[in-house]
Amino acid sequence: MPNDFNTAIIDEFRSNNGRVGGMFEGARLILLTTTGARSGRRHTVPLGYLPDGERILVIGSAGGSPRHPAWVHNLLADPVVTVEDGAFSYRATATVLSGAERDEVFARAVEQERGWADYERQSGRKLPVVALAAIPGPPGFNASSPGEALRVVHDAFRRELAVIRAEVAGSGAVLGAQLRVNCLTLCANLHGHHVREDEGLFPGLEQASPELGPAIARLRDEHEVVAGLLERLRSALADPGLSREALVVVVDALTLDLEKHLDHEEQVLIPVLDGV
Repeated sequence: MPNDFNTAIIDEFRSNNGRVGGMFEGARLILLTTTGARSGRRHTVPLGYLPDGERILVIGSAGGSPRHPAWVHNLLADPVVTVEDGAFSYRATATVLSGAERDEVFARAVEQERGWADYERQSGRKLPVVALAAIPGPPGFNASSPGEALRVVHDAFRRELAVIRAEVAGSGAVLGAQLRVNCLTLCANLHGHHVREDEGLFPGLEQASPELGPAIARLRDEHEVVAGLLERLRSALADPGLSREALVVVVDALTLDLEKHLDHEEQVLIPVLDGV
């Protein structure tokens, strides 16, 4: 894509914590920064991605071009990259998948979005599939204050849940493998977020401000409710015969309670975190 097009998307992405409009509205999007194989300069591109548990996946389609995109050549030379997802910025290791693993992942992608197969056919090449795994260490926050950081993280969950609801609504009678992975990845990420709050954020706030005890106890209770809904979703996804209609019911129930919890937590914690 032309550099000015990419620049506009990058600026909008960074200004709106990962939200963009136009052709990418409602899509999963990251900014990937690689080191130029020849120039040594840093290059950033917006890319669609697929959730895959503790890693994310990107595909070097280049819009069906016969040549691999420059970012693929760059990470082959230097696999340490930077990923921005709207809420966090973190260093990651890029691995180009091969063999059966690559083919299985690509088949999942095509099952969910036929356009990947069209790009591969048009390009005349085997599209590279790249896994991005975070390097251990604290991520950077795209926020101006602790309270704003909480809201940005919550908005990322709201955005992902909206994408999943749209995917479920548009799925066929047989639920695709990638849709199941998307749902399970959301479950794992939400669980991890709540564990970090329960074991790190909440005890610190209780120690600094004992009067918050009852409010934080209620937030912990809400975490238990969400945990039950996440387990209900995991159990549903384990059923190979799960129907779209049944999944809609479970996802809608999770959405209803989770959005109430996120709103309530922001109302309680953001003034405290920002020292108001």
